[in-house]
Order: sequence, then C-alpha cells, then structure tokens
Amino acid sequence: MAKLLVGNAPCSWGTLEFDAAKGEQIPFDRMLDELADAGYTGTELGDWAYMPTDPVRLKAELEKRGLAMLGAFVPVALKEPSAHAEGIANAVKTARLLAAVGGTPAPYLVLADDNGTVPERTRLAGRATVEAGLTPAEWRVFAGGAGRVADAVFEETGLRTVFHHHCAGYVETPDEIVTLLALTHPERLGLVFDTGHYCYGAGDCDVVPALERFGDRVWYIHCKDCEPEVARQARAEQWDYFTALRHGVFCELGKGCVDFPALLRWLAARHYEGYVLVEQDVLPGMGTPKESARRNREYLRSIECNFQ
Repeated sequence: MAKLLVGNAPCSWGTLEFDAAKGEQIPFDRMLDELADAGYTGTELGDWAYMPTDPVRLKAELEKRGLAMLGAFVPVALKEPSAHAEGIANAVKTARLLAAVGGTPAPYLVLADDNGTVPERTRLAGRATVEAGLTPAEWRVFAGGAGRVADAVFEETGLRTVFHHHCAGYVETPDEIVTLLALTHPERLGLVFDTGHYCYGAGDCDVVPALERFGDRVWYIHCKDCEPEVARQARAEQWDYFTALRHGVFCELGKGCVDFPALLRWLAARHYEGYVLVEQDVLPGMGTPKESARRNREYLRSIECNFQ
C-alpha cells in the first residue's frame, strides 16, 4: 500500500525570498522543530544561509529530527541574459549542498523566475495578460537560461531541476507554463506543480485537467490552497501580489478551492513515489505558522485514503 510522503517548507513560517517581504524571521531550528512536531518528514532549504550551509552541520540538524532534504528554491531573472551566469553559479552552489545532505528520494533544485521584481507582473499577479508576457525572442532567452541552469546542476551534482511556475513572475499562466515546457529538454527540466499558484494564476481551481495537460513533466508537487473570495477581491480591486498575500490568498489546506482528494487520486493513478510539499505562503509575523502546519498535516491525513 502506497504511503503519502509529506514535507513542509520555511515559507510556511514566513521565510520568503522576496526583498519586499523581508522581516524578522523565525529561527531555522525552531522552524524545523515545529515542522517535525507537526508530523512532517521532509523540508526544503529556504533562502541561502537561512539554514546552515556547512553540509556536516546541516545534515546533523536534519538527522536529529528525522527529516529529509527535498529541495531548494533558486530564483533567477531568466529574462535578462546578464543574470544567467550568476544564476547558474548560485544554482550549482545550492545543488552541491543539497547533494551533500540529500538521500532517497533525491532532492530537486527548484528553479524559478526572480518573481516579484518586475513591477508590471507583480501588479498583475492573478490576472496576467498576454500583452504583459514575453516576446518570442525573450522566451528563447528565458528558456535557454533555464536549460543551462538545469544542465549545469545535473552535470555538477547529478540532481534534477524542476521549474516553479509562480504568480508575479513570467511563468504564471497555463499557456506560459506550456511554452516553457515546449522550449526546454524534457529529461533535464521538469515542473514542480504548485496547486495554489496555479489556481490563483490561472483563475481556475480545477487542477486535474492542468496536471493532465502538463503530463510527464510534473516531477514534484507543492500542495498550497487558494482562498477564492480573496482571489476574486484581489482581481476586482487590482491588488498586487504582496497585497494579496497579506490578505491571505493562500489559506490552510481544505479551506480554499483546491480539490486535494482529486489531486491525490491523480498521483496514485500514476504511482507517484516522491514527496508532496505543503506550503502556505505567509509574510513574516503573519498567521499562526505552527498551528497552521499542524492543521494542514491533519487535513492531509484525513484524505490520505485517496492516495492508496
């Protein structure tokens, strides 16, 4: 009988990569203690230097809590050719740490656009238009950079890279996801499918047809819920991405519009063997991370029969 493997991540405790969302962070050791106490068995790395970057120390922190390292989020401004070299270097540096502390299943390098840094796309999060997207020439630069990151990570560490579609970046809508996948190598770059970002970015809460559309490129899953009334209000009042975050557009699992039982049935039908990672993106000091993490884990336990 299949067992659902479930992790959580520092972003659920308000540790986000955005400069516009920085604040007093919950220390990594407290975050890991609370994550493990809530019943999770895996984590992602968070921002570089949030957790120890010495592999011996990091591995010890994980092992004493019985946690697997699942991946690390690395943003790169892929539209800009001048950002590619530094982005590749940061990705390889991060992947080496992941490889040094990783086990089975192997962690992923989670590549993303440098979300939240382009004012227009940040303003249009949840309602991005074709006109605000990349031109064909820009797509070639963007996808070429993503491919080079994935190639370098694999060649240096043997780890695979998944791209994180994300609101407030250039890969947010379903068509943008499809375009990126079409322009990149199917064996080197996969997709981490984020349920909450998909629902908010697409304006569509039915994730199973999207999973079918992206098919075998879905290598990893982020379980995030989307509060439909907040999303509706954000679109109506033209909130930017960070305003929507402050209003709780990403709510606790089971309280939004994502059909998680259907998601688990889809994964089970495809004999998915990796982790799913719970994320509830909150800003620093916002919400009740420890209690929310526990409730999110309890919710998944209540529907895990759909995965078996």
